Amino acid sequence: MVHRQKSFENEKPTCYLVPTPIGNLEEMTPRAVEILKTVDVIACEDTRNSLKIFQHFDIHTRYIQHHNFNEQESTKGIMQLLSQGKNIAIISDAGYPCISDPGQVLVSQAIAMGYNVVPLSGCNAMLNALVASGLPTQPFTYIGFLPASTNDCIKELNKIKELPTTLVFYEAPHRIEKMLKNVLEVFGDRKICVARELTKKHEEFIRGLCSEVIEEVKEIKGEIVVVVEGCNKDLKPAIDMGEIAFLVEQEIASGLSKSDAIKSVAKKTGMSKNEIYNYIHQN
Repeated sequence: MVHRQKSFENEKPTCYLVPTPIGNLEEMTPRAVEILKTVDVIACEDTRNSLKIFQHFDIHTRYIQHHNFNEQESTKGIMQLLSQGKNIAIISDAGYPCISDPGQVLVSQAIAMGYNVVPLSGCNAMLNALVASGLPTQPFTYIGFLPASTNDCIKELNKIKELPTTLVFYEAPHRIEKMLKNVLEVFGDRKICVARELTKKHEEFIRGLCSEVIEEVKEIKGEIVVVVEGCNKDLKPAIDMGEIAFLVEQEIASGLSKSDAIKSVAKKTGMSKNEIYNYIHQN
């Protein structure tokens, strides 16, 4: 069924998606401030962070929590508010709601019930990093956060290793070195850009080959975006066979035979079973 929303030609309750600054409060737009002042309720990912914005811009609107841990229940409450004719604004800690932040469940339900869902222009760390990375900006693919475990991370990277588009990831500072080593292993030594603390005092861009950048990220802190060049068919992955052997050992420890363990790791990593078998039996 087709659903046409003419945002400003009806009087239906509206759910506004309001981006907030990713570091520099001066990047808050006048329209965003006005919307936050005039809606009936603001749904915040973290009220502690949101209060800084409210105080800075003299915003006194009622606010509620809407985060990953209460998203389902909170969505029910917000939908009830919309049914009562209330206008709602959603904000995340920083940047755009729904981009690695809560909001998608609510947006889907609001659309399904025929309410307006209206986005405002504003800050987004992914786009900031992409346009300043020095890598092709189009086409690009936003990936977000990779799984924390090495096995799952490598599995996800193998799914996307042949994409020709520039890839954009989010990552935490305590995992960045490990994440880049996984990227190097699966993708090969591609050009990358690590952008951190965007728009803040300590904003930094580290550009170069993945193997070079790894040496520079051991002590970095703050919010991080990683931009990676797309697949080059002529670039061969730098495979750490020691890590492959470790994965086989883990599979065996879980109860698989050596043969089945090798098959499982080959499937997860995209490597040849024979290549893994030969390495295991030569070492």
